[in-house]
Amino acid sequence: MFMEGFQHPYEINPAFQTRVAYFCMEFGIDQALKTFSGGLGYLAGSHMRSAFDLGQNLVGISILWKFGYYDQHRHQDQSMEVLFMERFYNFLQDTGIQLDISVDRHPVKVKVWYLDPHVFNTAPIFFLSTDIPENDHLARTICHRLYDSQTSAKIAQYILLGQGGMKLLNTIGFHPEKIHLNEAHALPAAFYIYYQDKNLEALRHKLVFTTHTPVPAGNEQHDIQFLKKMGFFHDSPLEEIRQITKVEGNSFNLTLGALRLAGKANAVSEIHGHVARDMWDGFEDICHIDHITNSQHAGYWTDQAMLQKLEAEDNEGLRHRKMEMKRELFKEVADQTGKIFDEKVLTIVWARRFAPYKRADLITWQEETFERLMKDDRYPLQIIWAGKPYPLDYGAINVFNTLVQLSKKHPRCAVLVGYELELSKKLKQGSDVWLNTPRITREASGTSGMTAAMNGSINFSTNDGWIPEFAKHLENAFIIPPANLDQPMEGQDLEDLINLYDILQNNILPMYYDHPQQWTQMVKNSMRDVVPAFDSNRMATEYYQKLYS
Repeated sequence: MFMEGFQHPYEINPAFQTRVAYFCMEFGIDQALKTFSGGLGYLAGSHMRSAFDLGQNLVGISILWKFGYYDQHRHQDQSMEVLFMERFYNFLQDTGIQLDISVDRHPVKVKVWYLDPHVFNTAPIFFLSTDIPENDHLARTICHRLYDSQTSAKIAQYILLGQGGMKLLNTIGFHPEKIHLNEAHALPAAFYIYYQDKNLEALRHKLVFTTHTPVPAGNEQHDIQFLKKMGFFHDSPLEEIRQITKVEGNSFNLTLGALRLAGKANAVSEIHGHVARDMWDGFEDICHIDHITNSQHAGYWTDQAMLQKLEAEDNEGLRHRKMEMKRELFKEVADQTGKIFDEKVLTIVWARRFAPYKRADLITWQEETFERLMKDDRYPLQIIWAGKPYPLDYGAINVFNTLVQLSKKHPRCAVLVGYELELSKKLKQGSDVWLNTPRITREASGTSGMTAAMNGSINFSTNDGWIPEFAKHLENAFIIPPANLDQPMEGQDLEDLINLYDILQNNILPMYYDHPQQWTQMVKNSMRDVVPAFDSNRMATEYYQKLYS
């Protein structure tokens, strides 16, 4: 029986009666709740909103990050500054529950906070915290920074989420039929379950797993002896852990461990499904990897006035509303940079996590061509960049800062800080073109383009992640043709850059300025094609059908 006060406040839909606990390191629920870093959190937040909409028997489990991910600010020269600021939330309920977990052979107390579904219209979500007086300083810091760079702190966070989450579920009497690990961070939950009755088949029946990245850095490996010492495997002997996970050496791959302990797994787009199956092909005893394409919550992300104009076939109203949203975005640009942008000028936005494979600055790589684009008064162009590098990824921060310096030379370029939910929404609603430039096969899904399309921004992208399932070149998107993947990376980059410039100069700019009716038709096609296929209600339903059944 679900503990009094924490029941679902909605009637459970008969189609979604299976009890599910959804474990995730981050949830992007609302701008006010700083428990997210980027795409994984946005995706999890949309999932929780759709679970509420659909009446699903699901609860979320996460960690209450005292300093969030980080606040992105500027130094005096406008370069990026990282700020860690304490957070306090008056809308989270103190459950009164205190749990005991073990980290590095030390007892740690865990306090539990509750997000009532009616605050943001989500499924019930529980947040775990170690930042309480009963713990020593080191234990209190476990929940301080999302994705802590210190290895022992990182593993402690995984134990808090996995072991702490399972103990919470037992305490509140929510006995899930399925444990969903959204990425492998909460893998200690699996070892906690296994330790109870040593039944591997029962564990596989209960555990499902979503992998989000084909990038090696996203598939963590750690020394198995170190993990054992930290308590990652609960109290099971190491020989037993090696037996059930088939690990022979000293390196333990979290993703591989999850694939061997789960009964079902999924990638997050059709192309990512192929990449993931190829990536793990040859490893024995892994479960089947299906695909469920990531999606975002249309109700949260879509400008309703824009949608009404679309449904009314009001082309002039549609264009007028886009101009209004551009002006709102440009107020933010002016506030941060002192530049006043023109709503009549075609505006491209590149905004997402700064990572090398995403190539934030690709459009600038041929200096002469970029200069010509920025100075063209016949087909003027405005470009906005935004996004958060990992706070200790100095290469990515350098790219960010280089773009800041470049923007000082060009009146029609701007780089914004503070890329979180609210700024993300402004950028998607205020852009004409949503630029996405990952190297092909590196982008698992890339959902930001979905919410851009919901707001009349046309995707301009390499053909990776979710894009092949959506895009029709020159009908609802502009697609950079796949580069020859057999050539060196430098050759791929050059081929993508040449094609990017060609499409921008010969298709996008002339269509926007010379053929506005054709442009409006593409906007409408994009908005109509993205929903319902890439609305998270479809995704949340598919999880029940494919992974939880």
